[in-house]
Amino acid sequence: MRFKLRQMEVFRAVMLTGSMSGAARLLNITQPAVSRVVAYTEQSLGLVLFERAGGKLVPTAEAQTLVAEVEKLYEGARQVDELARELAKKPGGTLTIAASPSLALGFIPPVIAQFLQAHPQVHVRYHTTLLADMARELMARQANLAISVFPVEDPAVTCEPLTTGEMMCIMPETHGLARQDAVSLAEIGEHPLVMYDRAIPFGRLIGQAFDAVSVTPRTVMEIPRAELAVAMVRAGIGLSVIDEFAVAGGLPAGLVGVRIREPIRMTLSLLQPRYGLPQGQNARAFIAILKARLRMKSSRHSSTGKT
Repeated sequence: MRFKLRQMEVFRAVMLTGSMSGAARLLNITQPAVSRVVAYTEQSLGLVLFERAGGKLVPTAEAQTLVAEVEKLYEGARQVDELARELAKKPGGTLTIAASPSLALGFIPPVIAQFLQAHPQVHVRYHTTLLADMARELMARQANLAISVFPVEDPAVTCEPLTTGEMMCIMPETHGLARQDAVSLAEIGEHPLVMYDRAIPFGRLIGQAFDAVSVTPRTVMEIPRAELAVAMVRAGIGLSVIDEFAVAGGLPAGLVGVRIREPIRMTLSLLQPRYGLPQGQNARAFIAILKARLRMKSSRHSSTGKT
């Protein structure tokens, strides 16, 4: 029993269009040809894939289950086709980078810019992804590497700590706390706060910090991402606590970031596939640039006495 690619193509077309005639038009073949392939597929697999009801073709439960797997195959084929076209356009190959959302706007773009200056022949694909999805994407080769604001424990990936960062309190520059070099969690907790949802890692980390000093924050709004927190603070809704990497490119005019006396730290981490082919030249070059920039930043902080 084999489910051949041509059979999958016809089966998928019927599922997409809802009829034999629609599948025939989609594939530019005759309706009898579609019917023959479907009948042969049902016979060879030993499954009933479609039933007639009220003159309509109705997929069975088995067909619904099967088409989900067929779509995965087609998505993989689409990615291979896209990669082949990119390789034809870019002889230097491609590099696919995934990153935590808070790194997307300020931290990662300058690294990519420096990489492309040194390797203009490389085609870069860049997207954000959640912590829970990073290992899966790396295993599926949907990304060559991932940069996370927290360590990820998964046997399929390596997790290398790169540097540590801290949360900061952002507020309007006219706020009473803005003149201080640092603020305590108790001081922050006295004001309306735009907080991360506790269902996400940042929310849990910040919540635990407030719990540790027995402070109940005055949460007036919950958000999932740093750029939303910045927008809400700018709108005057309240203060917020976000990570320094999220505003690596700078805060909007009128806002300032103030250090928190009780440090809330996170570890920036590099994730790579543990198994399969070794990393290519493009990934190694990008990692080298990333680490060099972090060393430079660390040296600047050391020379200025910052932490």
